[in-house]
Amino acid sequence: MPGMTAEEVLRASKVVLVVDWPSREVPDTLVRAGYDVVVHGGPAPDDYSAYVLGGGEVVAKRTGVAPDHVDLVYSYRPLDELSGIVEQAQRLGAGAVWVQLPAEESAPARTIVEAAGLAFVDGPYLPDAVRALGGRP
Repeated sequence: MPGMTAEEVLRASKVVLVVDWPSREVPDTLVRAGYDVVVHGGPAPDDYSAYVLGGGEVVAKRTGVAPDHVDLVYSYRPLDELSGIVEQAQRLGAGAVWVQLPAEESAPARTIVEAAGLAFVDGPYLPDAVRALGGRP
């Protein structure tokens, strides 16, 4: 899996786990593009919600459990939390981890993700990449 482009990762993904985000645009754009989105929205082990379209709006439906499988994990958490997020990605069968970190943390983040055998993506901004792709293929 290492070495995949952002577009290849998006094309290979259907279910995305979002671990924090800089704005609600991240889960909303994914849902509107046709991805199945689960958000881990807090530190507790049951802080999981599915984000779905409801009445034309993206709404969160608390599930209280981690998904059985994801294809992609998106993380907007500090570098020191990445190892745990990568372990979770492996447990859930993800093929890639997409991180949003400061540029100076990209190299160590890549090392952590690729050492686990996962594709690493750190740009472009995920909603921009989803819009450029035109939705989920």
